[in-house]
Amino acid sequence: MALASRCCARIARSSSSSLRFSPPVAYALARRWNTTTATTDPKISGIVDQISSLTLMETADLVSLLKTRLNIPDVALQSFSTGPAIAAPAAAAEEEAAAEPVQEKTMFNVKLVSFETGSKPKIIKEVKSLLGLSLVDSKKFVESVPKMLKEGLVKEEAEKIQKTLKDLGAVAALE
Repeated sequence: MALASRCCARIARSSSSSLRFSPPVAYALARRWNTTTATTDPKISGIVDQISSLTLMETADLVSLLKTRLNIPDVALQSFSTGPAIAAPAAAAEEEAAAEPVQEKTMFNVKLVSFETGSKPKIIKEVKSLLGLSLVDSKKFVESVPKMLKEGLVKEEAEKIQKTLKDLGAVAALE
């Protein structure tokens, strides 16, 4: 603590236009940085240094290359309400699907498929109120149909939105 206060005092005494660290401050920062890292193999620390100097795009390429080389599958993230993700072989999944009766779907997605051109302003206003978008964003959303409107809805909510859009002159599909 005493070293930090001496370093701060030294910085305060130096000219205000100079923002360079004096050697003791740089030494203190380097020493603090070095104390937080555990002793590691120089080969590993070299790899870490190389990875930390990569750009974001290079890092994404590195991750995809490592996934293909090491045969690591892409794991889809599930929401907390659906439970933990369990990886199972494809054959076992097919057997379970054949053995179990078809379960009723509980979560639905509403997809705006198409609309009548005369009812476009009404649909834009409805999309604006449903999604909380600005008028311009709502217009762009409606003009880029087919597009997913809402995801992860309960059946009653999804059917209510579908009925509202149908009444306005749009075609909405539940998925």
